[in-house]
Amino acid sequence: MAFNDVTRFVQRRLGLALRSRVAGDDAPVHAQRIWGAEGERWFTPDDPIWKVHADASMFSGGIASLLLQSLHPMAMAGVAGHSGYKGDPWGRLQRTSHYLAITTYGTVEHAHEVIGHVRGIHERVRGKDELGRPYFASDPHLLRWVHLAEIDSFLRAYQTFGAEPLSPRDTDRYVEQAGIPAALLGVVDPPSSVVELRQALNEYRPELETTTAARDAARFLLLNPPLPYVVRPGYGTIASGGVSLLPQWALEMLDIPLPGPVSRFVARPLGHVGTSAVRWGMSGLADRRPSDALPAAEAEAS
Repeated sequence: MAFNDVTRFVQRRLGLALRSRVAGDDAPVHAQRIWGAEGERWFTPDDPIWKVHADASMFSGGIASLLLQSLHPMAMAGVAGHSGYKGDPWGRLQRTSHYLAITTYGTVEHAHEVIGHVRGIHERVRGKDELGRPYFASDPHLLRWVHLAEIDSFLRAYQTFGAEPLSPRDTDRYVEQAGIPAALLGVVDPPSSVVELRQALNEYRPELETTTAARDAARFLLLNPPLPYVVRPGYGTIASGGVSLLPQWALEMLDIPLPGPVSRFVARPLGHVGTSAVRWGMSGLADRRPSDALPAAEAEAS
């Protein structure tokens, strides 16, 4: 076998492994529903949200998002009590991937369907946090926190590790476009610019807490991921990139020892390596659409 053949074989195997983890073994079925359906869509390949959600940087952005979201005690209690993220982490990731893919690339009709399905699940998710305070997954204030943490992390990841960072105007457009499905999901007054996004995040700071559940989630994501030991170094590069995106105050709350110089000269370069490897692997899938690159969302649509 020639060197180029070996390279292509390895590239495709990596791409298939990534797609299987993120989108599941039935990814082609979901892809047919997303890309085969005719009808109006909210976004086009020229839109910022399409580009951000289609980039390999979504892997590191997703990790940063989960870590940041965990600092709200109500959000973390809901995840710990109802999501099954430890028992079925890949299933949770695949459900998130499916939601992102449909609301970004699917028809408006299908987007409304999946949003309605998730809203129904949220209505049933309720309980109490470690201090006995009640929470409801359908709470608009809580939904807003999750949305803010998610799109801030995705945007930071794309601007840091993305193939072509967005202009200031397009970063605002991304925030605005991400608010379209969010509002239908129950998020009240989603931000429409980066300035509004960062201001809204800052308003939640007094509510954030370091909880046992948040620390457990960080250890699970960063130290004990559900992966064979042979592939953990590769995952570590992606996780390092995710951690490097977090603000210093969040790192301190999660007890993650990552001083500024280490983040800048070690974790962030590792994130670039991991993102490049993911991008290379996904580009090796022959059945992948040229305009739907996504790893976290696109793997679902390839």
